Amino acid sequence: MSSPKVESIRSSVHTVFSLAHLLEHIERSGGPIDADQYRKVVAKLKQALSVPVPEVALAAVLRTYPSAAEIHGNMGHETAGFCHSWLESTVPSEVLAAHALKRIMRRRD
Repeated sequence: MSSPKVESIRSSVHTVFSLAHLLEHIERSGGPIDADQYRKVVAKLKQALSVPVPEVALAAVLRTYPSAAEIHGNMGHETAGFCHSWLESTVPSEVLAAHALKRIMRRRD
């Protein structure tokens, strides 16, 4: 039998995956979308994403469901502004910029 904590984590992960899948289905259905239903799904997904979920599970959700990734990315904007971006895509740019600046500085000297 699983411990209550494991069951709680399992339930949280299942809820996040289910809501992310539902939102993606709604957005890709091509049919008319009921605005109230859409708002309710987004609100429930935001609530589910605000509960701690294991990083591996969260990463899988965000990779699999672009709509959920967008919701998750926008959740921190109230406090952080528009500075959220994926670390994997920003670090290489920073490294290239640093190398370019070093080359320019060497040429000036």
